[in-house]
Amino acid sequence: MTDDSHPARTADGSEDSLEDHTQQLHRHLEATAELPIDRLANRWLGEAEAISRDVATSDLEDDVVVERVEKIQHLLSEVDETGHEEGDDHLEAAIQCCKAILEGTERN
Repeated sequence: MTDDSHPARTADGSEDSLEDHTQQLHRHLEATAELPIDRLANRWLGEAEAISRDVATSDLEDDVVVERVEKIQHLLSEVDETGHEEGDDHLEAAIQCCKAILEGTERN
């Protein structure tokens, strides 16, 4: 991603870049891989984490980022809970990151 990534507003009204949000998303999903979570949840989270890694580490056009984050959001919607309190916290944070990314970018 380039330095001119569109900023997205955070809950407190400040702005983080699209790159910041994608890195936060990846960190939260990556953290779930270290936890003893439900097997079915792990399947969805593992796929979401792989996509988030690509989004966070590749120089992608904004529309590609949006498309992939929409896919991540769909995968996360399949998980009700992880079976681990910390995993649930990371899941919720990842969902919020997806929302911030998608609300902060517009498709043309």
